[in-house]
Amino acid sequence: MASHKSELIVLGPFEVPHLAPRRVRLHLPPHHGAGPPPLLLMFDGQNVFHDEPSFAGGWHLHRTAKTIVTKKRREPAVVGIDHGGVERIHELVPWAGARSHGKLNHLLDWMVGFLLPTLARDFGLTPEIGQRIIGGSSLGGLAAVYAHHRHPETFGGVMAMSPSFWIGGDRMFEMVGSTSKPWTSRIYLDAGAQEGGMMRGAERMAALLEQRGYGEDMLRFRQDPRGRHSELAWRRRSPGALRFLLPTPKPAPRAGTKPGQKRSSGGGRAG
Repeated sequence: MASHKSELIVLGPFEVPHLAPRRVRLHLPPHHGAGPPPLLLMFDGQNVFHDEPSFAGGWHLHRTAKTIVTKKRREPAVVGIDHGGVERIHELVPWAGARSHGKLNHLLDWMVGFLLPTLARDFGLTPEIGQRIIGGSSLGGLAAVYAHHRHPETFGGVMAMSPSFWIGGDRMFEMVGSTSKPWTSRIYLDAGAQEGGMMRGAERMAALLEQRGYGEDMLRFRQDPRGRHSELAWRRRSPGALRFLLPTPKPAPRAGTKPGQKRSSGGGRAG
């Protein structure tokens, strides 16, 4: 069952095993007949689009998605998966402890087993893995990094803004350090200078990823000197994040040109 609001399609509510029923918000880009668009799945769906359902203002990601379009970079479909209100801290943390019941794996299993197949069947959203991005901020940023490493065959990229790596102690760092590096992986990571522990955790994660072999083409770490822990800051940083995560394709080499070799534009050496 779907309802429309402006450019947005609201799906559900869907039954989610072990969790409360869930609504999903979907923004579809214009169809250009060139195969499925990139797909960006975001936690905290109430905050992803408009201001009205958000506690502190929306990201307006459906508008940002339009600004990154070039002749070669397509506009992504944006999916916002609503959080469960007071259950949010339990749903977006994978480990049980003093603060959380650790139910993130239930949400991820539903996303992988039900939501993605439903989006593929009903809307043709079946991009290749490198064009499937999982993202969020705060607890959603933590959940996105975890989801990428738990389901590397499903999510090829991560947008983690001001991630709450502090929760769970060292567990997120231990997971990233001990899990095989995903064969397709592009990670955008940031934090604001005015966020204290969020910045320290992001710096530590960026250093760990660099130690694991992430170069500039796989990792973008942004330290925002003006950044606070707010939707406004995440909205401001989102265009750069999407441009990094969805780069324009490199042109194929011309016939007769070896990889890494530039083809001469002159007429050959005289004499």
